[in-house]
Amino acid sequence: MPKVVLITGASSGIGKSIATHLHQKGCIVYGTSRDPKQISDVPFQLIALDVLDLETIQHAVALIIEKEGRLDVLINNAGMGITGAVEETPTDEMQRVFNTNFFGAIDVMKAVLPQMRQQKSGTIINITSIAGYMGLPFRGVYSASKGALEILTEAIRMEVKNFGIDVLNVAPGDFATNIAAGRYHTPVFEKSAYKKVYAATLALMDTHVNSGKDPIVMAKVIHKIIETKHPKVHYKVGGFMEKFSIVLKRILPDKMYEKLLMNHYKL
Repeated sequence: MPKVVLITGASSGIGKSIATHLHQKGCIVYGTSRDPKQISDVPFQLIALDVLDLETIQHAVALIIEKEGRLDVLINNAGMGITGAVEETPTDEMQRVFNTNFFGAIDVMKAVLPQMRQQKSGTIINITSIAGYMGLPFRGVYSASKGALEILTEAIRMEVKNFGIDVLNVAPGDFATNIAAGRYHTPVFEKSAYKKVYAATLALMDTHVNSGKDPIVMAKVIHKIIETKHPKVHYKVGGFMEKFSIVLKRILPDKMYEKLLMNHYKL
């Protein structure tokens, strides 16, 4: 029986690549977008869902259950980036990122869990980020939002395990997508104390994304996970140094690791 999959944020980037690949592999895929009427070049079904709007979440989940009678996989992929010095980033923009990356993901999980409990099976995959394993300069709010989702996943998976539901994280590194276009950028202020280092860090981040891996790599990992009987708790998908940076954080003294990051960002 083909798996019924709901993936948020499927109109572009990693989400679109995952949804397309799973569709090609025979899954019944429902991708979501805030405005699906604007998107026409996808082979899977695209429905309206805004993770900041509870009514749209509940409507989308109800629609899938009504049509398919079940929901096997949720991929919480919708998210947004943010850059800037903490001192200079508007707090309401920080809250918007947490509402999208963290609370939005929680609301979608809450919406699908009753059905998964009823059918005594289900897989929830939260797309986090390798950036969520460390506080990165000028990306602190993004790192914190993804790190919070990583930790919450560890908690909720224990709460729902006895219902036959698996919850796990997949943390990508840099992928060649248009994520920078949807990111909130705190401007490089002319009189900012951070002007020079922040501008240089922005340029470095864009270089990393532009030279990142093809999103199909993520799509193949996700397909393999949903075909695995007992998936792991944490998956990291990225370049060797990106994944190795997490290992280094565990084994190096804090200040030594901080110095490595500062050297990397030329701070």
